[in-house]
Amino acid sequence: MNKIDVAQATDSLGQYARRLDQGPLILTEGGHAIAALLPIDDADLESLALSLSPRFQALIDRARAEYRAGSSLTAEEVRRELGIP
Repeated sequence: MNKIDVAQATDSLGQYARRLDQGPLILTEGGHAIAALLPIDDADLESLALSLSPRFQALIDRARAEYRAGSSLTAEEVRRELGIP
């Protein structure tokens, strides 16, 4: 992972993107991370969009909380509800 302060980031975006094989590039300002440039490799755009969606993350968080609270269905219950033997 590489870090660069935004004031020092004078190369083009394309030049930074070509260097992502060395790992993500974290942009900082005053020592604090403010943005990241990441390679997406084989990820499809829909998966990337979902992973960044606050609404989708809230849904996942709620589902995990329900699971921890014991209010989730077992695999057997799901099969029974769907009529799968």
